[in-house]
Amino acid sequence: MTLRQTPRILLLPLLALMAASPAFAATNPLLLDPAAIKAAGIVVDTLAVRTVSDQVKAPGEVKVDAYNTVLVSPRVASQVIARKAKLGDIVTAGTPLVVLSSVEVAETQGQLIVASQDWQRVASLGAQAVSARRYNEALVQRDQARAKLKAYGLSDGQIARLIKRGSSAADGSFELLAPSAGRVTTDDFLVGERIEPGRPLFTLVSESSVWVEARLAPAVAAQVNEGDAVTVVAHGAELPGKVLQRSHQTDEKTRTVAVRIQVPNASDQLHAGELVESRIAIASTSRHLAVPAEAVVLLQNQATVFVRGKAPGEFEPVAVEVGDTRGGWTAIKQGISAGVPYVRQGAFALKARILRSQLGED
Repeated sequence: MTLRQTPRILLLPLLALMAASPAFAATNPLLLDPAAIKAAGIVVDTLAVRTVSDQVKAPGEVKVDAYNTVLVSPRVASQVIARKAKLGDIVTAGTPLVVLSSVEVAETQGQLIVASQDWQRVASLGAQAVSARRYNEALVQRDQARAKLKAYGLSDGQIARLIKRGSSAADGSFELLAPSAGRVTTDDFLVGERIEPGRPLFTLVSESSVWVEARLAPAVAAQVNEGDAVTVVAHGAELPGKVLQRSHQTDEKTRTVAVRIQVPNASDQLHAGELVESRIAIASTSRHLAVPAEAVVLLQNQATVFVRGKAPGEFEPVAVEVGDTRGGWTAIKQGISAGVPYVRQGAFALKARILRSQLGED
């Protein structure tokens, strides 16, 4: 007996048991009409050689997507007058976050109002009525005051409203606006506190996607490439992702390499700081006969694949020797050959029909 004959011989006790069953003798449970095939969800495919991807598993930590994260801070020394947004709020671009007051802003507001009024007078007279130098000075003074306020963080809309209101608006107060949409994840300040330029008051995070940082051994990380598919397992769910980049530096303490994974997070399932499992698919250079893992069932403790029989609508169980399962595909070592039509989906339904037939059930 050769090794290639083993799967067929192993299946003989099963076939003998089925043939001895009165229910099986009366009617073949693996002979189905088109309606029964459709109801069982049976899909037939042709066995072929394919490149089976490998999978690397590694723990990962969820981090905010830094490319979609914004720090909001004043550009001039200010005092906090009122809070407009709080931790956890979801804001849109242009939403007022906090009201600040600044001496420097008050001085520049006054300069802009005076320069704007002066420019309006000069412009109404026209370039022919005043000297070119006076005309240009008025224009430059207005534009410089406007540019200074923009450098302090005021928007064009805020500046336009300031000019419209006139001198009563030059009180040094202004609203710090959200530069982009996102969720407020930090707001570490108090009303009345003096804030120095550049100190972050808010962190706005767009949670439509997050990063997962997985750490791999250098030899394993070398097999990971940008764009590789990743499955992130968290909270009992599997979320798709892809490799953004692999670090080119090994951590001196852990001797691991960081791999950054981007994961869509529209359902808000992942949050920064959580620990998850990442499964990175790595393309293998080896090719094998392979079937989806669900196409292999156990009959009499023997791995079995159903193939198309001789009669229309008929299926037959064939014992197979299987290899590793990678990426949802199970390698077939022996038992069936390439080109054979097999049951890709619905193998469990056929197994159930055999078991019911052995029990004498319809």
